[in-house]
Amino acid sequence: MLILQLNLAKREAIMPFKYNQSHRHHFKKQMTKFQDWKYYNQSLKKRGDMSIWLSHDVIDQWYVKDRVYDGSGTPNLYSAMAIFTVHEIRQVFKLPLRQSEGFINSLFKLMNIDLQCPSYSVLSKRLKKLNLTRPFYRQAHAAYKDIKAIAIDSSGLKCFGYEEWHLEKYKIQEKKAYKKLHLVVDHHHIIQSSDLTDSHTQDQSVVKKLVQPIYEKVKHVTADGAYDTNPTYKTITKKFPCADIVIPPQKGAQDNKENEFYRNRNILEIKYYGHMAWQRRRDYGKRNYSELAIQRYKRILGNKLHARDFARQKQEAIIGCSILNKMMLITLGEIRQKF
Repeated sequence: MLILQLNLAKREAIMPFKYNQSHRHHFKKQMTKFQDWKYYNQSLKKRGDMSIWLSHDVIDQWYVKDRVYDGSGTPNLYSAMAIFTVHEIRQVFKLPLRQSEGFINSLFKLMNIDLQCPSYSVLSKRLKKLNLTRPFYRQAHAAYKDIKAIAIDSSGLKCFGYEEWHLEKYKIQEKKAYKKLHLVVDHHHIIQSSDLTDSHTQDQSVVKKLVQPIYEKVKHVTADGAYDTNPTYKTITKKFPCADIVIPPQKGAQDNKENEFYRNRNILEIKYYGHMAWQRRRDYGKRNYSELAIQRYKRILGNKLHARDFARQKQEAIIGCSILNKMMLITLGEIRQKF
């Protein structure tokens, strides 16, 4: 009886959410050492800076210089770079087309530049004619050109409809409409390739299209369990012969002769070492590169597509990935110069 009372008193002394603290996984707190706190404070303040300017390359190439009148119609007045630049600014500030037109014209007025922004109808029509296939700004600083690891993942982007709060308040049953954004992210958080598909497309069916344009040597490939299929292993092995493929097997997966080598290896190692030990042994944590990229996309650009047409939505997604790459390259340049 005395022992039971002591145990109960000990349990009451421990906070409820810390009762199983001794049985949990304990990770050391990551300590980031800054050499210059003044510079670090200034970099945080710059995140709220609203200074906007256009480079001389964009200004010089704003209009099409050699317009050819071949009888097929009026040639384009604005260059593809001008359309791309306006849509970049539009996505960063989450502006509709008409507000984007007014914003760019006011920017030209402040810069005292004799240029005119394309009209909202031109911006909408020319978007799907950009024919972008991969995100821009894929090459970081010279020290970061090599790709040592990539991570593949996908997430949903809402197309149209009411928000969840509106649906729940007014008891509206609406069919969910979203598109899938597929990304390939390297170990420097640069999005190397992307694709936008409908919600019914299987993740593993897009792997070949995602890895095809990557010509650099890759040594490590990670993905989640949705990509655990033999065609995925075959595609990655054919594209990157020296890469270590780390994909957790699906529930009930068994090793057999028909499986690829790396798939059987992952199944056997998980049975022998366990999931946590296998993840540490094979650096499965590098899959966070793709998770962080999707998180950055939704937090910075939003979890909703602005365009209505699917062809425009695909171009919008590629431009969004290009924006994230540009932001990351600026960060990599500053880190390399200061630390």
